[in-house]
Amino acid sequence: MFLVVNFLLGVYVFYNRRVSDIIFTTVLGQIITIAALIMITFIGRLFAFPRMVLVYSFIVSVIVLCIWRVMVFFVYLRFTSNQRVVVLANETELPAIVQNFNSAKNNKHKVTHVITANFVQNAHKVINDVDIFYLTKSLSDDDRRQIIDLALKHEKQIMLTSTFDNLLMLNPNLMNFEDESVMGIRGFRITPENAFFKRLFDIVVALLMLVVASPFMLVTAILVKVTSPGPIIYKQVRITMNQREFHILKFRTMTADAESKSGPMLAQAHDSRITSVGKYLRKLRLDELPQIFNVLRGDMSIVGPRPERPFFVDQFNAEEPHYYLRHNVRAGITGYAQVYGKYASDYHSKLKFDLLYIKCYSIFLDAKILLQTIKILFDKVSSQGLDEDEEPSFDKLEKIVEENDIIHLQ
Repeated sequence: MFLVVNFLLGVYVFYNRRVSDIIFTTVLGQIITIAALIMITFIGRLFAFPRMVLVYSFIVSVIVLCIWRVMVFFVYLRFTSNQRVVVLANETELPAIVQNFNSAKNNKHKVTHVITANFVQNAHKVINDVDIFYLTKSLSDDDRRQIIDLALKHEKQIMLTSTFDNLLMLNPNLMNFEDESVMGIRGFRITPENAFFKRLFDIVVALLMLVVASPFMLVTAILVKVTSPGPIIYKQVRITMNQREFHILKFRTMTADAESKSGPMLAQAHDSRITSVGKYLRKLRLDELPQIFNVLRGDMSIVGPRPERPFFVDQFNAEEPHYYLRHNVRAGITGYAQVYGKYASDYHSKLKFDLLYIKCYSIFLDAKILLQTIKILFDKVSSQGLDEDEEPSFDKLEKIVEENDIIHLQ
């Protein structure tokens, strides 16, 4: 259990990590392991010992594991080589890409070169100075093929963006017809047998969550009622599997007349419509707890794409031809995009995460996302709304290029 919990929490992944992340996941992993041990020994009556043994075990294990894992982390930083990345893209794509690689948590993958024109010729120039070729959709098929051949010949790594074409090729169905080997493309749907076990997983986890969350739901309901006028539970029409409408349940975090004048709009980073208690409920995701009942009713899953409102779904469907594919599964309380992306990401970025989740779905992945969700409850960035000031810009790109000595080839 210890190994499974820590593996699902990502304890043994060191890239894109900070010391604080390692310490936090260690503490969280031990809390979950000790809690599970208490339940197992209580239910099974397998053995008994003084409760202080669990306290001592938690304290000692946290201290020893934190020291050990931080030591391993510094050994990893010291003795593994940095990965030098060259980004091949047009100038409009560069700001967001370079800014993501320049994250403070990114400890091994550093952009050292950017190429915005004459891709093949410039790739030959930098082949001995980089370790990874990051290829975007702006490259022509011929340029892409030549650069991939060049990278493979020189044993360089290749990174590709999550375009629809690339996502489509994930988990192919390999088939053979005499001398012909073919790859059958799988659609963005979960198989019937996986759908059955996913629904079973949802019901079991939802019932357990209901038992654990009941005290928090009671306290939250009281706080919402006494701090602002209006209903405790906020109902809103959302879209789930097969574009079906349903009423999502949430603890109200905004004023009762939040959209009476503005109409439907996405939450902003510093939204004046959010109540004083509401902003804390959003940070801790406590406003989402009533959605456990949506899961039990079959409107939602524990894990899946976050449900959007019909107004925005119609808008996104008109702008993005593949947006409808995310509705091939039930909407979820948490999801791949919420764990591995940012709350403030635009719907294009979230769609890539959602399609990646559907393509790579497994019960194991659901369990991993569920545990990873606990971590982001304490991540301020993941609970913020959209903020226009944070959009990548060419000014920021030029500053990043100068500060990090990135070579720009055109």
